[in-house]
Amino acid sequence: MKVILICLALVSGSLLLSAQELIDKRATEQTKTLYVNLKRISSQGILFGHQDSDAYGVRWKGQQGRSDVKDVCGQYPAIHGWDIGNLGKKSDAPYQNKLHEWIRNVYKRGGINTISWHVDNPVTRRNAWDTVQAVSEILPGGKEHAYFLTQLDAVADFLKNCKDGTIDIPIIFRPYHEHNGSWFWWGKGVCSEKDYIALWKFTVTYLRDKKNLHNIIYAFSPDRSRMKLEDAQKSYLYAYPGDEYVDLLGLDDYMDVGVTWNRKSISEQQQDFVTVMRTISTLAKEKNKVAALTETGLEGVTNSQWFTQVILNPLKANSDIQVAYFMVWRNASDKHHYAPYTGHASAKDFVTFFEDKYSLFEGDIQNMYLPGKPLLK
Repeated sequence: MKVILICLALVSGSLLLSAQELIDKRATEQTKTLYVNLKRISSQGILFGHQDSDAYGVRWKGQQGRSDVKDVCGQYPAIHGWDIGNLGKKSDAPYQNKLHEWIRNVYKRGGINTISWHVDNPVTRRNAWDTVQAVSEILPGGKEHAYFLTQLDAVADFLKNCKDGTIDIPIIFRPYHEHNGSWFWWGKGVCSEKDYIALWKFTVTYLRDKKNLHNIIYAFSPDRSRMKLEDAQKSYLYAYPGDEYVDLLGLDDYMDVGVTWNRKSISEQQQDFVTVMRTISTLAKEKNKVAALTETGLEGVTNSQWFTQVILNPLKANSDIQVAYFMVWRNASDKHHYAPYTGHASAKDFVTFFEDKYSLFEGDIQNMYLPGKPLLK
């Protein structure tokens, strides 16, 4: 009987892998399996994520084994967000020097790593929010193309060194995010739709085919605030590079979860939240991709029941919404944080959220890098 069950597990794993394919046909087995399992787990619950959770928190930095999330509920997030926009900068050296270690520790514990790239404007050399036109200058033939290749090479070197021994650690890479907004140099109004698509395609092709990176899941993530809900799918797909260049359909949504500048009522915001979550779920199903709420949160968590009332309940109440994970932004200080810390007014509600079977933390999951096995403990 054991032999039969093992064979069935292997067959089911193979079928899943063949049904759910990455854009990189040479992707590592661990990367392919993680991708399949992200899709599988989206029908069982939602993974909770937090940016820089292991690196620092409110009133602490660089303490081994610590996380504000873990302090509150006893477990690490399942999804760990990092950023490599400051590669090579002396000012960010302490963070960058530890980053490979944190990524490796997450992988060893069975968690999942995702990386964004707030890269400096390659024309002005100022930060990512410097909206001087740049994209046309860094594409092939542009005057800053050679410099841009040095930036991509730095990214490739970093990602190649995301290793656990000889294993290339799978990474969800989320470059050029919120491109439908106007606040980044790659954003709408600064960069044309055509140039954005060309930039995305060039980046994927360069990292995958030139630099031979095969541990990457490529995530596309527009910003919700620039979407028109009367035609949500079309609006979401602005500057979409094509199914051959995207693995994960993400969305950054701060607008529908309680920000003060959204003048709609709480019930209207909740309905809009359900609409956009349903939109990416439907698109992911149609395109055979994975969907995720790649960034969200309420700064300061000023609603003490935010995690249960704003996120958990709407997602649980709508079974057609299937997203693999949601990730809140970082805990930089007592003025700028998106997850609770010990003594925070939302900590009790967060524990209620944590204890719900639908929410999945690092200690709730297993076998995310193994095919055809149970994913929940």
